Amino acid sequence: MSATSDARFWDRTARKYAKGRIADQAGYERTLDRTRALLGPADRVLELGCGTGTTALRLAGGVRHYLATDISAGMIAIANEKHTAAPVPALVFRIASVEALPPDAAQFSAVLGFNYLHLVRDLPGTLRRVHTLLAAEGLFISKTPCVGDMNPLIRLALLPAMRASGLAPYAGVFRATELCQHLCAAGFDILATESHATRGDDRRPYIVARKR
Repeated sequence: MSATSDARFWDRTARKYAKGRIADQAGYERTLDRTRALLGPADRVLELGCGTGTTALRLAGGVRHYLATDISAGMIAIANEKHTAAPVPALVFRIASVEALPPDAAQFSAVLGFNYLHLVRDLPGTLRRVHTLLAAEGLFISKTPCVGDMNPLIRLALLPAMRASGLAPYAGVFRATELCQHLCAAGFDILATESHATRGDDRRPYIVARKR
């Protein structure tokens, strides 16, 4: 398995993914509201792992520039279809990984990663890369499933079985405490750790971290 195979997985499932419903709509709206409050009209924003662009289209109207990226061409194709139907001038979608973005191309005010960090293969390296893309005291805002905090059957049986059968891409297993440690090691100060779930035991902390 590789990043290329991960991209192929998301290409295959993009149309089905786009038809899926958000499991906790109220929690999602809370995340959007909280993020909007952290962004300003002069900000340059980068979203990593934007999928089919739903979040980007909801947030991009409030900032100066919003670059939304994903490794899946299939996901970006759907995002561009949505964007054509409901244009947002500040928004650009691009097929790209965080590694492919040159650190001197733009210094972003904020980098967003929603349902993203558990899918990267080199978490410490990805966080260091995000750090280089941010302007001084820029914000990294994430909301990440921490599989290490979930039911052991998920990480020990269900997830490996789904990956082996091609029903799931790579997924990293870490706890929320470990994620916070990685963030600090990469040069971030954690400003807030919140739960936006309105039902169930979500285990997806919303974290606001500032570049030191």
